[in-house]
Amino acid sequence: MAKKNKQKPPQDPKPSQEEEKKQVERKEEEVEDEEEEKSFEDLGLDHRLLRALIKKDVGKPFPIQRVAIPLILQGKDVVAQARTGTGKTFAYLLPLLQKLFPSDSGSKSRLAPGGFILVPSRELCQQVYKEAVSLVELCRVQLKIVQLTGGMPASDLRAALAGPPDILVTTPKCIRDCLAAGLLQPASISESLEILVLDEADLLLQFGFGDDLKALTPAIPRSCQCLLMSATSSPDVDQLKKLILHNPFVLTLSEVDVKDEVISKNVQQFWISCSASDKLLYVLALLKLELVLKKVLIFTNTIGAGFRLKLFFEKFGIRSAILNAELPQNSRLHILEEFNAGLFDYLIATDDSQTKEKEQVNRDKDMDSRKSRKGAKPKIDSEFGVVRGIDFKNVYTVINFDMPSSASGYVHRIGRTGRAYSAGASVSLVSPDEMEIFEEIKSFLGEDDICTNTIMPFSLLTKDAVESLRYRAEDVARSVTRVAVRESRAQDLRNEILNSEKLKSHFEVNPRDLDLLNHDKVLSKEPPAPHLRDVPDYLLDQKTRDASKMVKLTRAAMGDNKSSHRQGAKKRFRKSRDPLKSFSAEAPKRVGKDGVKGEGKGLDYTHKSKKQKAV
Repeated sequence: MAKKNKQKPPQDPKPSQEEEKKQVERKEEEVEDEEEEKSFEDLGLDHRLLRALIKKDVGKPFPIQRVAIPLILQGKDVVAQARTGTGKTFAYLLPLLQKLFPSDSGSKSRLAPGGFILVPSRELCQQVYKEAVSLVELCRVQLKIVQLTGGMPASDLRAALAGPPDILVTTPKCIRDCLAAGLLQPASISESLEILVLDEADLLLQFGFGDDLKALTPAIPRSCQCLLMSATSSPDVDQLKKLILHNPFVLTLSEVDVKDEVISKNVQQFWISCSASDKLLYVLALLKLELVLKKVLIFTNTIGAGFRLKLFFEKFGIRSAILNAELPQNSRLHILEEFNAGLFDYLIATDDSQTKEKEQVNRDKDMDSRKSRKGAKPKIDSEFGVVRGIDFKNVYTVINFDMPSSASGYVHRIGRTGRAYSAGASVSLVSPDEMEIFEEIKSFLGEDDICTNTIMPFSLLTKDAVESLRYRAEDVARSVTRVAVRESRAQDLRNEILNSEKLKSHFEVNPRDLDLLNHDKVLSKEPPAPHLRDVPDYLLDQKTRDASKMVKLTRAAMGDNKSSHRQGAKKRFRKSRDPLKSFSAEAPKRVGKDGVKGEGKGLDYTHKSKKQKAV
């Protein structure tokens, strides 16, 4: 027999380097797709929390939540750095609630709260507290959550801590005050505390809470799980890690750690070079020529500058509201609610962390006893912070009227727009004195490399358009004097104190009446001149007209959320008059034989309402 030739089976050729790279990229994409397809149920959350998320219409988890929640449920210390508006609050709040849910065997008796959430400001404290209470109510579990803020009477603090609560949302300063007053005992905290959360950690030390945290540190038990949430990386965050955390798990998400992702890709950043004296002119041109999308959040560094800007706007018929540390807390919270609801389009916020007013007030404390109370400055709330994690809704444009004093301050300001991966824009007015900090910001964002965080010149505003408004702007700016600013500042403070204190009980009974409370009231004594309300067409060049049309079309495409809520509220209240007052017992009018209308005999209760209608 002839030997059969044994043929070897054909072998596949070895893949080339390019093909190997493509295969690796495909596998990485598949892994990423699997991660993105993960739901909250895949993260190991309790069915009660899943039900609450469905009722709150929360869909898929954000990247920071997909990674952080399983780690926290495993009991690991976590340091999570992610830009603002990416879901850090739910990343720690959901597992925190689940770990403190009462067990079937009965709740553990505690002498102090089982969870501490420390935040840098009153406003963020209120925001986190509302989210936590909302989740607990939807879960239908018995968890007592309490918020404490500085300035509360000792009796209120004692009543809030009675029980004790399961979760305490507060500021570091308030914790230190409670420890000093004996309302919280270090030994009780050591026995009961299970989870400690430091939210907006990069700001806790930056704004002077270092000593307050050090006072709490000895009471934190070794077994306590510590979570640290931050928008930026800084030496302050590293200091906190060494002070409180034990071998933390630092998240290394590409979205978190890449430099060009400090600010969202969806936020376009622009800048305008102008002198300090021309800033009023340029911000007027941006708003009056409608070159930016509403709603607009404008940052100043001082309270006085904020009021000067508001008075300047009023002369041109632009209504705006003020938010600063002088206002009562109730007023600040209501201003935020109205702005988020779309009741006004322009909010002027004082980023008081950038100014030295606080230091000046502290420096003058020793001098206060020698001065009369009439000359004393209004008290500034040390726990106020408009850029410290507050969730502004639907802010499309952030304007830096004054540049912040640090790169991290810039990141936090710009983080008020483009939240939850929505679109946004920022415009910074940079004077020659501010070029140094501007270059520092560009260096921090990594503009030396090719990245998405380039701050580009604002090309929609032409020099001709600016110069066409110069005469009007400079003439009005001269009328906004220091005396006018001081008087309007005092008037606004008096109005807000009245709204906050005297009407507090009324609004608790009649919450709908809050719609009638205007925070964008005109402070100017004289009404704006009619010729300043509108910009004549002959002052605008063709490029500016085209840019304005483009912005209007963009606004229409996105859905114009104009402030119609307040008008609707007024109409509701107008219609809700007493029906008996509009009742008419007048007999029907008949036409006589002579063709003249005659009135029947009857009582008329409508003369008052007729007069009102005529007016």
